[in-house]
Amino acid sequence: MDRKRVGILIFDEVEVLDFCGPFEVFSAVRLNPEQRREEPSPFEVFLVAEQSGAVIANGGLWVMPDYTLKNCPPLDILVVPGGWGTRREIKNKTLLAWIKKQGQKVETLTSVCTGSMLLGQTGLLKGRRATTHWQALDWMRESFPNVSVEDKLHVVEDGNIFTSAGISAGIDMALRVVAHYYDEEVSRDTARYMEYPFPDDNTRRV
Repeated sequence: MDRKRVGILIFDEVEVLDFCGPFEVFSAVRLNPEQRREEPSPFEVFLVAEQSGAVIANGGLWVMPDYTLKNCPPLDILVVPGGWGTRREIKNKTLLAWIKKQGQKVETLTSVCTGSMLLGQTGLLKGRRATTHWQALDWMRESFPNVSVEDKLHVVEDGNIFTSAGISAGIDMALRVVAHYYDEEVSRDTARYMEYPFPDDNTRRV
């Protein structure tokens, strides 16, 4: 199986569900659901951080990355989550340069919540439609006037870039990416396994 590599970025004060939600979706996918225990997901999912060692997420959860920015293997999909840490990382030139480089190479670029602020800071969203957490919509508009900020959609797909609203919306975003790579049936099977309502309605819920 030619598995797609999904790198999920993490950093101190990252929102837990922002990265754990997509991690669960991509790792739970099966092309043959009846072979769930025998076959792996078609997505190979791992965590990437700027440095080795534990990352302390929101709420104090300690998380160990699989790779650093320097030794991360080539990616097919990049997930950039949000959280309070984005207020600091938006000034982190090393991290932003890595995101920009990866964003120009990956097949699919995604963000959850205020992770889109990091994408915006790199210029990757210039001329694109995008969204973020409802509390950060004005911040995004003021920061990136060249981005068309959507406030009524839960997930915004513009070309190969998927951005989502806050926190739990990352699950919906990941399910849409699964449907993009395979089909809606595979995505629905994944949501069913997770006992998560499939997002038929893409209207923002807040």
